[in-house]
Amino acid sequence: MKKVLIKKKLYKALSILSIFCGVSYAQTHEIREPEATVAITAKQAVLADKYMVVAANPYASEAGFNILQQGGSAIDAAIAVQLVLTLVEPQSSGIGGGAFILHWDQKQKDLTTFDGRETAPAKATSELFVDANGKVASWREAVVGGRSVGVPGVLAALKMAHDQHGKLAWELLFKDAIKLAEQGFVVSPRLEKLLTLQMNPGVQLLPTIRHYFFPEGNVVKAGTVLKNPALANVYKSLAEKGTAPFYEGWIAEKIVKAVNNSPVAPGLLALNDLSSYQPKQRTAVCGPYREYKVCGMGPPSSGGIAVIQILSMLEPFKLNERKFSDPQTLNLFAQSSRLAFADREMYLADSDFVQVPTEELLDASYLKERSSLISLDKDMGRAEAGQLTTPLAYAENDSFELPSTSHVSIVDQYGNAISMTTSVEMAFGSAVMVEGFILNNQLTDFALSPKRQGKMVANRVEANKRPRSSMAPSMVFNKDNSLKLVVGSPGGSRIIDYVAETIIGVLDWQLNPQEAINLPKITNRNGGTALEQGTILVQHADKLEKMGHKISLRDLNSGLHAIEIKKGKLIGGADPRREGLALGH
Repeated sequence: MKKVLIKKKLYKALSILSIFCGVSYAQTHEIREPEATVAITAKQAVLADKYMVVAANPYASEAGFNILQQGGSAIDAAIAVQLVLTLVEPQSSGIGGGAFILHWDQKQKDLTTFDGRETAPAKATSELFVDANGKVASWREAVVGGRSVGVPGVLAALKMAHDQHGKLAWELLFKDAIKLAEQGFVVSPRLEKLLTLQMNPGVQLLPTIRHYFFPEGNVVKAGTVLKNPALANVYKSLAEKGTAPFYEGWIAEKIVKAVNNSPVAPGLLALNDLSSYQPKQRTAVCGPYREYKVCGMGPPSSGGIAVIQILSMLEPFKLNERKFSDPQTLNLFAQSSRLAFADREMYLADSDFVQVPTEELLDASYLKERSSLISLDKDMGRAEAGQLTTPLAYAENDSFELPSTSHVSIVDQYGNAISMTTSVEMAFGSAVMVEGFILNNQLTDFALSPKRQGKMVANRVEANKRPRSSMAPSMVFNKDNSLKLVVGSPGGSRIIDYVAETIIGVLDWQLNPQEAINLPKITNRNGGTALEQGTILVQHADKLEKMGHKISLRDLNSGLHAIEIKKGKLIGGADPRREGLALGH
């Protein structure tokens, strides 16, 4: 692996990406030529000395890189990245959604997390997705329209983190996003594909979003230019006045009006829901794995706890002495995931509203007992949640959690780091679009049924509550407490397996982040075992079925972005399954 400094415009990176996407970007340079001088490789590991950003779209990576180049901190760069992602990757994240942020302060040797998860409106009840006859809404009924919109939290969380750790002025962070929104960006192949597939029925049902993405009735094509002057105006207001317009001013009024007057499933959002929203700074959850410490986001995320559980339950099997593609290894991973998901479905929810037994779920003795249930040669079948010393009368959850999310990994020149997973939930969220950005449908991450088998569900809808999430922004530390790895992924509830597998790849098999990200994917959410089709894992399907697994072959579209710190160097990787890019200097 060599460090290659390439003084090229970003359209060169887009041209390289076209090799993977099968779309020509030959005309990109006629539209816009970004100014950065960067170290660019497309889907190979990137090596850098000073700083690095890995994000889900080249425009976003460049915006973050520009901030780092100006002496900005990791959180400064994360803000610039999120603002651009709102524009160029609207299907996955945006200022109308929420985020979990891990921040590592190198000088203070301090890890903290910022919870920018959405909250349910004050008028919401546990019957939000249940009709007058007691029937629970189908996913199609639940995800589209104002009813599914929670109070967006990502801007508030980013502002809180910037107030503590920012180095550049707030307004400077909006510069690239405003310019792109006004002058236009080149539509990516992924954006066109997702629109063409019509994964979210709301894009066609709701007129504002339909007119934006289907001008004159035709889908916007990859390689063409799309402008968003409304979003540019929003950004100018936020740059000048901070987050106040979004939570208390004219933008808040627009959001509430759009939600409550949605042509499909009007919502319950009020101005007071926005003005009273508070991001939360929380303690990270951490656990040992071999000589390392793995840390993630605590409740309302289930991702941090589940990833740590999977790794801890696998530790006795010494994966560093096993091959990844061995059927036994795959069987071990799938069963460990089964057990973690069983606990997740029963116990994980917003800890501000329900008692979440975090310490017990991460207790070494408990996880050793759970690990003893795993067989080398036979799948255990559906796992039950563990019996805790203080049993809680919860029922299993039945929420929807869909795989349209984005992840950002950043390390700045000061050694600070950000691992941020950000989402609007389903592709294109609720499809309610206001002033150029899409509002989330995160309330469908709550259990749609408040009660099952006569027991209340921990993750039921409640006023002002945050829905459970599988987002798993993670950091790994060496035994001397130095930062080792920054990683995370989109992918709905499969995020947990994607992140756990990648951490194993780096720590156990000594792969660089790109090689670990490239590994074929396997997931098990306490049901069937999914293998990534078109990969080497497919040849083991028969053996796994003989072990008792119910195998499905499918696309597993992770979007992993990772940075490893090794011997004073930064090594970055971006998932080849999407269009992300690592930029380092």
